[in-house]
Amino acid sequence: MQVQDIMSTNVKTITPNQLVKDVAIIMVMDRISGAPVVDDDNNLVGIISEKDILQHMFPKLDEVMSNTHFDFENMEHNYKDTMNVKVGELMTKDVSSIDLSMPCLKAASTMWLKNFRRIPVTHNNKLVGIVSIGDVHRAIFKSRIK
Repeated sequence: MQVQDIMSTNVKTITPNQLVKDVAIIMVMDRISGAPVVDDDNNLVGIISEKDILQHMFPKLDEVMSNTHFDFENMEHNYKDTMNVKVGELMTKDVSSIDLSMPCLKAASTMWLKNFRRIPVTHNNKLVGIVSIGDVHRAIFKSRIK
């Protein structure tokens, strides 16, 4: 069984020029924790996650080193500023992906080694889908229960 047999092709995508506010709305409304970032030609250029967004609110290392106390409750106010940042500034640019012809268990192994729950699927660097650990598990379960 290959990734192309089990991947989801209805993928919510984001562009680098969109505001984080737009992404946050999609994440909350669609109950997703991240999305692939693509250019105008559907090339995978990054990935944006809730972690990337929240991390933007935290102090930088030099701020931590010079200050021993942080008011974490007050840091929540930084969220409003984060909403007006472009996705391209916060996204993870060095994004891993897998090819649609990869065997399912190799894809699961890749996700396990990288500690990912899901990974974009590409063909010639074009985004064609996404696959999750759950997709692999369901596919193997269904194929063996018959």
